[in-house]
Amino acid sequence: MTLVFVYGTLKRGGGNHHFLAGQAFVDEARTARGYTLYDLSGYPGMVRQDDDDTGVMGEVWSVDDECLARLDVLECTAEGLYRLEAVPLASPFPERAVKTYIYLKDTKDRPRIGSEWAIK
Repeated sequence: MTLVFVYGTLKRGGGNHHFLAGQAFVDEARTARGYTLYDLSGYPGMVRQDDDDTGVMGEVWSVDDECLARLDVLECTAEGLYRLEAVPLASPFPERAVKTYIYLKDTKDRPRIGSEWAIK
């Protein structure tokens, strides 16, 4: 099982939450400082951001290997849109790293959301 931090459409109530069907919700969480969200026209992308002092709010899920493979396809990891990598959490598991999807493309012309993606 892998602990995965989700921060957008995969969260409870989000349009892609069904990809987590059968997996275990662990807790709400926030990343350590240094991460922020950008609006990518209907979904967010989380990136490293040196000037961030808040982190990103989301949820931690315990997922099996089959689910993780489906998430990799959804997040277009093979195409280089996102990369699954470890990020540290600030709460409720300080100093613990979990996996999350980091957006890899340029965010220069994208609106910065900040710490939380609102489910629509």
